[in-house]
Amino acid sequence: MRTDYVHGYTPAETRRLSDQAQTLADLLHGGLEYAPGTRVLEAGCGVGAQTVQLVDRHPGIELVAIDISEESLARAKERVEARVEWRCADLHELKGEQFDHIFVCFVLEHLSDPVAALTSLRKLLRPGGTITVIEGDHQSAFFHPRSTAADAVIQCLVDLQAEAGGDSLIGRRVQPLLQAAGYDDIRAEPRAVYADETLPHLVDGFTRKTFIAMVESVRDKALAAGLLTAAEWAEGIRDLERTAEPGGTFHYTFFRAVGRT
Repeated sequence: MRTDYVHGYTPAETRRLSDQAQTLADLLHGGLEYAPGTRVLEAGCGVGAQTVQLVDRHPGIELVAIDISEESLARAKERVEARVEWRCADLHELKGEQFDHIFVCFVLEHLSDPVAALTSLRKLLRPGGTITVIEGDHQSAFFHPRSTAADAVIQCLVDLQAEAGGDSLIGRRVQPLLQAAGYDDIRAEPRAVYADETLPHLVDGFTRKTFIAMVESVRDKALAAGLLTAAEWAEGIRDLERTAEPGGTFHYTFFRAVGRT
């Protein structure tokens, strides 16, 4: 499950992932129940932003967290105090192991063949086990004031991720992906975020520190690729920032799907 992480492995990206996980904890994790004693695999744990939520919300689980980046795993170990079995590994290295549940969050968007990854993960689930997949869809971002310049910087992120072999619009197809990988009883649902000045925690935690920060992370790559000029980029970011000011609004949709073996 090799990835080309378009946002980069930087301290700023670690902060962004942490802000995102904390701000969206109830939205992304609400309703999930992993019983004590069950064996859970977090595939693609990164810097541990979602691992924190898993161990806090499901005490007593036996959690195995894997990632292909040693640097990310080191940061994850620093932030998670609970007992976790950490492994620097590709999911294909887990052949023969069995889990009751698998959790995959913001991983498939970076993979060139998500169906193959989901198929490999299905082989790790015990009969009746579940997989939970969470992904976003950048074309679900709409905002006020409207801005073609802001749309252009978002499109840079979409294009760069596609060039790297991923798909930042993958949220809309998590159900068919799970179906193609052979899962049963699939249930997918949208989980929308809306922020305006009456919801300052979401304006700061999501609009500014999650979404705008995510777009800004690809600035240098976008300019180097000639997708926009420096002036066009600055205009687009300024217009995105206006959506987080009084009178501005921002909407984004995540998709969460659960499948069974």
